Amino acid sequence: MRTTTPPALDGLRVLDLATLFAGPLAATMLGDFGAEVIKIEHPRRPDPSRGHGPAKQGVGLWWKVLGRNKRTVTLDLSTSGGRATLLRLAAGADVVIENFRPGTLERWDLGWDELSAANPRLVLARVTAFGQFGPYARRPGFGTLAEAMSGFAAITGEPDAPPTLPPFGLADSVAGLATACAVLTALAARERTGTGQVVDMAIIEPILSVLGPQPTWYDQLGYVQERTGNRSANNAPRNTYRTADGAWVAVSTSAQSVAERVMRLVGRPELIAEPWFATGADRAAHADVLDEAVGSWIAVRDRAEVLAAFEKAEAAVAPVQDVRDVLADPQYQALDTVTTVPDPELGALRMQNVLFRLSATPGTIRWAGRPHGADTEAVLTEAGLGPDDIAALRAEGAL
Repeated sequence: MRTTTPPALDGLRVLDLATLFAGPLAATMLGDFGAEVIKIEHPRRPDPSRGHGPAKQGVGLWWKVLGRNKRTVTLDLSTSGGRATLLRLAAGADVVIENFRPGTLERWDLGWDELSAANPRLVLARVTAFGQFGPYARRPGFGTLAEAMSGFAAITGEPDAPPTLPPFGLADSVAGLATACAVLTALAARERTGTGQVVDMAIIEPILSVLGPQPTWYDQLGYVQERTGNRSANNAPRNTYRTADGAWVAVSTSAQSVAERVMRLVGRPELIAEPWFATGADRAAHADVLDEAVGSWIAVRDRAEVLAAFEKAEAAVAPVQDVRDVLADPQYQALDTVTTVPDPELGALRMQNVLFRLSATPGTIRWAGRPHGADTEAVLTEAGLGPDDIAALRAEGAL
């Protein structure tokens, strides 16, 4: 949908000081909906995401996604010129996002006291592995540690296999979403109070929030969730099943009516009459029987036939897709979930589109991640620095 209405976050200015990956992802999401995001990187040590994963022509492709809609500036915050310049930029900003270890900004005299003095309306989002206080606060940490500590790894994998970590930045991504939400919440509060505040985001916390009521279960019942592989303790059949042509499909029966439809579809309606079929938990206790019924029916049919039969029966099924399938999927194509972005370095790039659609003030990807420091002089000039000021900062090593 095309519109001439300014995007939802038009006029919002964000300074992204963070690296790898939660903080920068939060800034990306704000930029997708119109915020002006200024990515500040060390002059000699760029954001490591530029070097993560595959590259093309020496250009990191992950950065093209994470750095989209951001202007790139180099600044060494540990120098006197870098400190003064950041305070100058912060005076005209709405949000600063950082993920240094607690105490680092304070060591550079760039803590909350200094930043809020420069701009009382500023929101400072501090994203760290363990938060700003507590016995682990000053430890180095990454999302992998959060995936282990939160209980995610403990419940992921087969019952007789080791705990399993995700092959992507799950905890960082969840924390990035949470940070963007927290920043917008703080900005909404600023509309009432007139002043900014600090967001303290610990990466170990958002992933725990999305794992369900495990703490409450344990508190009230002493119940500890165990690894169940693809199965669920709350419903069955719920698993992945291999088709005759070697593909895989996933089946879910969270609703009782869907479970009954699946049994009729696979030719086992007599199971519906079993006393244990009446609840999801009881069905889960008989998962071997239900998996055999569903799996044997699927195993002698090609994936296309299975998907068509399930759709006709209004039963819940989905193909297990890799990225090649995702790009060809007609539903994703209809939604433009993976869109094409022009890029002066690499030409047209395909990447995930903005996270959600707004009918009146939609987000957009205006450009992919830009080269290191590409906008330094332009941004500093807009902030009021003259050529001599910029030359002095370069001579100091601040840029």
